[in-house]
Amino acid sequence: MSTCQPLSPTERTTVRRGRVRARSDRADLHALLDDALVAHLGVVVEDHPVVLPVAFAVDLDGPDDGGTLYVHGSVAARWLVRAASRTVCVTVTELDGLVLARSGFHHSVNYRSAVVIGEARTVTDPDELARALDLTVDHVVPGRSATLRRPTRKEVAATSVLAVPLREASVKIRTGDPVDEPDDVATGTWAGVVPLARVAGSPVTAADAAGDAPPDVVCRAVGLGAPGAPGAPGAPAGP
Repeated sequence: MSTCQPLSPTERTTVRRGRVRARSDRADLHALLDDALVAHLGVVVEDHPVVLPVAFAVDLDGPDDGGTLYVHGSVAARWLVRAASRTVCVTVTELDGLVLARSGFHHSVNYRSAVVIGEARTVTDPDELARALDLTVDHVVPGRSATLRRPTRKEVAATSVLAVPLREASVKIRTGDPVDEPDDVATGTWAGVVPLARVAGSPVTAADAAGDAPPDVVCRAVGLGAPGAPGAPGAPAGP
């Protein structure tokens, strides 16, 4: 059901400026959330708004309308306490390129951006909480949670997780070349795009884990082969 619902089902998530960049296919939202690593959550705390970067996870089959977006933090965080049972805004942006035009006015960026608005709820069900925490770890490194010890009661008690429905969302995407004025194109001035991409380096083993090779799930997450394979961390040097 979450893949069939339209994007922007309400007035406050309907794209009004730059509509040509708006996307109505919910698959575009899912793809962006799968690719991005950091979200920003906006909430009013007392008399002022606060926007903070957060780690997040997504469960498209979660209990909320349209699927569930999870963010987490310390139970002592004021913004997290204030966000519970309130309407929040979660934004996610990936920068894909610098669009260099022939005038400053037409300079831009290629990007993918999503806005999710909804009432946040505190996750209290133990099974859902455990799943949300595992999903958050696995969003960064797929399969990582299965290789770790389970959280202690103290760790779980110190962590609060908010769930936001994915129903109410909008997505905008810009791709392609600069859009210049015809007179500027005629000058012959160079214009183009500088692609940008997130690149992961080779894992660096912690000093107190000397001798341990990075596990397969970590190597796969950064696009490397299994430990010991050519080009992987800890592999013998070539001739």
